[in-house]
Amino acid sequence: MNYPTLAGLTLDGRIYRNEEMGTVESMVPPGPFATCHSPAMLELPNGDMLCCWFAGTYEGEADVHIVCARLPKGAQRWTEPVSVSGDPKRSEQNPSLFNGPDGAVWCMYTAQLDRIAGKDNMQFTSQIRCQKSFDGGLTWGGYETVFQREGSFCRQPIQILKNGRWIFGNWLCTDSEEGLSGDPSVFQISDDQGKSWRMVEMPGSRGRVHPTVVELDDGHLAAFMRSREADNVYRSESLDWGETWSEPKPTPLPNNNSSISAIRTKSGRVAVAYNPTATPSPVPGKAAWPGLRCPVAVALSEDGGLTFPLIRLMERGEGYIGEENKTNNKQYEYPYLMQSTDGRLHLTYAAYTRKCIKYVSFTEEDVIGAKREFDGVYNPTSGEGTK
Repeated sequence: MNYPTLAGLTLDGRIYRNEEMGTVESMVPPGPFATCHSPAMLELPNGDMLCCWFAGTYEGEADVHIVCARLPKGAQRWTEPVSVSGDPKRSEQNPSLFNGPDGAVWCMYTAQLDRIAGKDNMQFTSQIRCQKSFDGGLTWGGYETVFQREGSFCRQPIQILKNGRWIFGNWLCTDSEEGLSGDPSVFQISDDQGKSWRMVEMPGSRGRVHPTVVELDDGHLAAFMRSREADNVYRSESLDWGETWSEPKPTPLPNNNSSISAIRTKSGRVAVAYNPTATPSPVPGKAAWPGLRCPVAVALSEDGGLTFPLIRLMERGEGYIGEENKTNNKQYEYPYLMQSTDGRLHLTYAAYTRKCIKYVSFTEEDVIGAKREFDGVYNPTSGEGTK
């Protein structure tokens, strides 16, 4: 597609070409909502793209619900969002999308009770629900509560492994003095396409949450996690299709106690989208909220997520750095990364301190970098600049 050169993103969903970055970008229309947060994406069988997120007054309020916008294949702008959910007594958050075997798009999300007096965090009341669309995200049916255990939380989508097993990364929130710092990660596993599920626990995972599963080889899985201590992205492995997991260990990537996203690309690399910031003095077992959610980076690993020698800032924010200057950046947070069938990478995240969802499309080569002539034209086939 030929997209107009980026002259300034607009809230009408129009897609632009960012010549400086070599990316395609847009702001997904936010609709009439004060905040937009926690996006997820899905490519439909016909090539259309869906983006969903939670929208409303603010996270945790009862008017917060799931919405979904569409980018038709070949189109130059995203559509206005339509409502997916709308329980008036619960705050509905953290959606993910999945192409179900019944031909429907499944939207999985959390639903927690509205705040009560003296209680700000109600995540311990959350259940996980599913709503389906049989027309590509235009309209949605009623909800089904799939995981009724209170405190169940999710972020990343259901993954289908090579042996046909479904695995769904969750974590369990409790109403304790330690609060979110004690939450462990678990996995919901189904061997009958979601008809029944059983839970597998990850040992030593208290405070390591938002597990994102990447299949490295047959039965060999890696899960990447956010850290409540705001120190590093953590990694755990399974060698038996998710039946058992190693205790999570820190990767070289920093984490600021904010969500990450990890995938295995068609090239075999592991790609992680994250905020490359952390608290300067993490305390073991204690949750930290440094508040620095800018910039957004994508890191590539060629050894299954042990090291990440290839990193690029895909969102630089307002560009402020320095101990007393960095808070001038707005928040760019909760990245979601996916790869479409044509090999392009697609990244969304809450932007401008949850004003809207920003969409960026690029290639692995855009992250890796390539030789360019200063005054030449880049040849994407050869990787060389030509005058």
